[in-house]
Amino acid sequence: MIRRRRARADTPLVHRIASVLLRYPDEAVLACLGDVTAALPAVVDPADRTRLAAVCHHLSGLSPTEAAQRYVDTFDHTRRRSMHLTYYRHGDTRARGMALLTLKHTYRQAGHEPPESELPDFLPLVLEFAALAPGPGHRVLLQCRAGLELLRQALREHSSPYAGVLDTLSGRLPEPGRGERDAWRRLAAEGPPGEQVGLEPFGPPEQTGLEPFAPPERPAPSAYPAQEAFPRAEEGR
Repeated sequence: MIRRRRARADTPLVHRIASVLLRYPDEAVLACLGDVTAALPAVVDPADRTRLAAVCHHLSGLSPTEAAQRYVDTFDHTRRRSMHLTYYRHGDTRARGMALLTLKHTYRQAGHEPPESELPDFLPLVLEFAALAPGPGHRVLLQCRAGLELLRQALREHSSPYAGVLDTLSGRLPEPGRGERDAWRRLAAEGPPGEQVGLEPFGPPEQTGLEPFAPPERPAPSAYPAQEAFPRAEEGR
């Protein structure tokens, strides 16, 4: 039997903090770390608060160049640590194209137009959506759970400080059943499907608004400006 974790009132704040911490650490994100630190006392669970604070402290201790290089080394040089969650289950296949279109539709149904600068399965974007629309956002995270867990495992194996953020996110979701865990192990062992078709069956990019996934040569711009995406500390209390 799957044991359900009780929903926590501070989960939207946790999602918003995680969205900031998992973005490419450009000038706007690094400038936002003070606001993140100020909001951390509103995170009720001590273990979650400690994990998020550790990542914030890690980033604050790096120069902008060091922070950017470590981010690129962690997320952009291997698909095993991709931030694009549907890739883990679908690879570069027609099924992934449909999954991305479904995500876009979910955002729009909730009244949020996904930005064109990033694919809708990009984890920081998913988390910002979950902070703004907790119900639909929770369902998206459940639908993308396999990718979330495989990314979490890969970050742990890489001894990445970012693994603590994924541990916190996983702890806010229902405990998985044996079947789910078995499916994740198979995906980890076999990898995603290898059909290299991109998204062409669903129309050209100018119609779908999507591009086939490839590891970026340079980080994409943040989907939302960091200062706008993150609340002032008193808002999370």
